[in-house]
Amino acid sequence: MSEEKMTLSKFEEAYEDVKKVTLDTKLIYSDYWSNATGNKVYLKPENMQRTGAYKVRGAYYKITTLSDEERKKGLITASAGNHAQGVAYAAKQYGVKATICMPTSTPLIKVNRTKALGAEVVLHGNVYDEAYEKALELAKEHGYTLVHPFDDLDVATGQGTIAMEIIKELPTVDIILVPIGGGGLATGVSTLAKLLNPKIKVIGVEPAGANCMQESFKAGHVVTLSSVNTIADGTAVKTPGEHIFPYLQKNLDDIITVPDEDLVVSFLDMVENHKMVVENSGLLSVAALKQLDCKDKKIACVLSGGNMDIITMSSVVQQGLIMRDRIFTVSVLLPDKPGELSRVSGIIADVKGNVIKLEHNQFVSINRSAAVELRITLEAFGTEHKEQIMNALNENGYKPRIVRTNI
Repeated sequence: MSEEKMTLSKFEEAYEDVKKVTLDTKLIYSDYWSNATGNKVYLKPENMQRTGAYKVRGAYYKITTLSDEERKKGLITASAGNHAQGVAYAAKQYGVKATICMPTSTPLIKVNRTKALGAEVVLHGNVYDEAYEKALELAKEHGYTLVHPFDDLDVATGQGTIAMEIIKELPTVDIILVPIGGGGLATGVSTLAKLLNPKIKVIGVEPAGANCMQESFKAGHVVTLSSVNTIADGTAVKTPGEHIFPYLQKNLDDIITVPDEDLVVSFLDMVENHKMVVENSGLLSVAALKQLDCKDKKIACVLSGGNMDIITMSSVVQQGLIMRDRIFTVSVLLPDKPGELSRVSGIIADVKGNVIKLEHNQFVSINRSAAVELRITLEAFGTEHKEQIMNALNENGYKPRIVRTNI
């Protein structure tokens, strides 16, 4: 471990430097999550940064530590999107060239915003790790200076300035929840938090389908996952950082994993209760709240980013509504005769169900006059209202059956 790197004085230096490129993301007290958990929950909205994520902190601080010669060679990095924008923005401030390798699966909004900041974008591979290999290849070929997205102590120091801001604003914070992809953010936040107050617990949160840090902790050394599968694209990393791993072993108190389904529900909760768009990776911290076994604690959740494209947003909203029983599809069998469709519609209307879509299948049975299938996609207020609609159909002899919803 390079102890001379991540010292309190280095964090203080980074704290002053990053002020030049960051917005003041004040903590937001969350009545919703506080009431739901019995704790005092605060949100650190890094999704509101100029580049839409915290990554500009580490990128800018790293570039300030480079020599003029290193900067003039041009910068290169690999990123699933947020670090890309951070490096592009920081490079623009210094007037130097930046080349960014991004996975082909990167949301379009992140690609376009990176280009808009003046960087050259190279799309390569399906996941971050494959894009990183391409970045190493181009760095060697052209002599570019690599700015690693997470496995770099200077980058991690820049990210750790988030902890400085949290603790300055909320000195009595008990727990900080922080998303983990490769581990740079968690390294900076946990290291500085322990330097300032060893009693603060820092808990990392990973997607269940990309839990490379959790597996590395279990093994006692960095391990590589064979594959990753998560909607949290910003944290879809197979291998955590080698250089930062010892700091995490020393300073991180625990790691929680979150299934994608919980991220979907958390997205709806965030939009409905705080009117904020937070990307799936950024929601890991609030999605983990229900797994904490504590009450009356002051908890800060780092919302790491908000760069989410409209298509992904639409999909997440639809799936969230289905998971919350706000939208569901029911199948009923009815005789193929005039008035039956009207009768079913009337039953649904009486209990205030809202029909979104109807599918009429006359070929479900050989005997059409005996039975045709009607699939009804409905809007409801939630699980209780859904059951009320189902009961009304049942009481009128229709024997409803829930089927897969395809909006």
